[in-house]
Amino acid sequence: MTEFEAGRPLVLRNGTVLPMDGRRVLTETDVLVTGDKIAAIGPRLEVPEGTAEIDASGGIVMPGMIDTHRHMWQTAMRGYGADWTLTQYFVWYYLEYGKLFRPEDVHAGNTLAAIEALDAGVTTVVDWSHGLRTPDHADAAVDALQAVPGRYVLAYGNIQAPPAEWTTAPEFRDFVRRRISGDDMLGFQIAFDVTGDPSFPEKPAFEVARDLGVNVTTHAGVWGATSDEGIRLMYEHGFMTPGTVYVHAASLSADSYNRIAATGGSISVSTESEQSAGQGYPPTWAIRLHGIPVSLSMDTSVWWSGDLFSAMRTTLGADRAREHLEAQAKGETVTHAALRADQVVHWATRGGADAIGRGDLGVIEPGKKADIVLIKNDHSPVSFPLLNPFGHVVFQAQRGDVHTVLVNGRVVKHEHRLVGIDLAAARAQVDRTVEYLRGELGEEAWEKGMNPDIPTTKVLDNPYTYTDYRSDATHRR
Repeated sequence: MTEFEAGRPLVLRNGTVLPMDGRRVLTETDVLVTGDKIAAIGPRLEVPEGTAEIDASGGIVMPGMIDTHRHMWQTAMRGYGADWTLTQYFVWYYLEYGKLFRPEDVHAGNTLAAIEALDAGVTTVVDWSHGLRTPDHADAAVDALQAVPGRYVLAYGNIQAPPAEWTTAPEFRDFVRRRISGDDMLGFQIAFDVTGDPSFPEKPAFEVARDLGVNVTTHAGVWGATSDEGIRLMYEHGFMTPGTVYVHAASLSADSYNRIAATGGSISVSTESEQSAGQGYPPTWAIRLHGIPVSLSMDTSVWWSGDLFSAMRTTLGADRAREHLEAQAKGETVTHAALRADQVVHWATRGGADAIGRGDLGVIEPGKKADIVLIKNDHSPVSFPLLNPFGHVVFQAQRGDVHTVLVNGRVVKHEHRLVGIDLAAARAQVDRTVEYLRGELGEEAWEKGMNPDIPTTKVLDNPYTYTDYRSDATHRR
């Protein structure tokens, strides 16, 4: 029997456990895993004979993190758009070169994104996969996800065609029938945006989602792209549901937040993205004011880091920066931070689980799924002293401190090394994609793509080509 053979019980011994049921911290506590579930939690647990043991002393045991919005197919272009604005991103992917990606390029990006997520302790990712131009692209996306031992939700999208067209196509229904089987490791959503066009051309796509019984995830409140008009159309037609996830939601009015709150939806905040690309100021302060549930996401590695440590850190920093600036504008001083470290850890774990309707994830509790992360690094001077575990996760830890990761009870990373992952094969795939894209663009366009010109097109009001609708509503708060 190998150390972590499938079916063998496993116990993490003597760690500091964050069960994510409030601010509770359990010190010197064991977590026993049998099969795909957490079996018991407590000090000095008695365990079955033959149980594998991991020493968690000096470390933090927490639920696997959950990213509710990541464009995984773009990961092969890691860092390429580091200096882009959102407009430049729209031009490159939506209008010019996104249509060049082949199924194998989607596969390469998804494979690399899935691996980097596990490495950073992100055990579940919503793959906001809006590059699925054909069923072959969609099959490639799922093939990649199912080849890497994480948990995923495929959010099927296609920025190159109208949502009403691709969602109603027979081949889309065929894909759903063939590939979406209710597998515990692969969920499904439909991903598209609402332009605000009064004719509501996206309505048929919502009707398909309703017919299939799946949730919609949508980029809402994105400065220069989507606005309150889209939220109003969704609301008036009855398409705002408790399972709807609104990504960014950074340029919305109080009316839109009220509608989201009233219909039970949640918001995925991508703070690094909102700060840098310009969807609007990260809206956690407004979301909290309206009592809307929050989850976190990193958006795309074409710009930003692929981990939720950065997401938690920047989210807390952005919220507090706004709080201080608002107070100082009134001649006041903030003496008590409104947003706390434990809250952003909650958003990165249990908040994500709630957003995707998985109450069996995001917590350390008997009977829940064993998606678990151990943060421990005995070789780092930053690993001690461990005084405030929530603060340590947010401000001190990073992907290099992720010691062990379990997904569905399976060890996929241990002692800081991925287990059963062929990184060389993933690198070779990505190299082929980069070589292909560079060849298709040509050297001049490839180099210029990192600092593209700003176009004189409607992309400044609406990056989608299936409607001529333009409105300055996307430029009003």
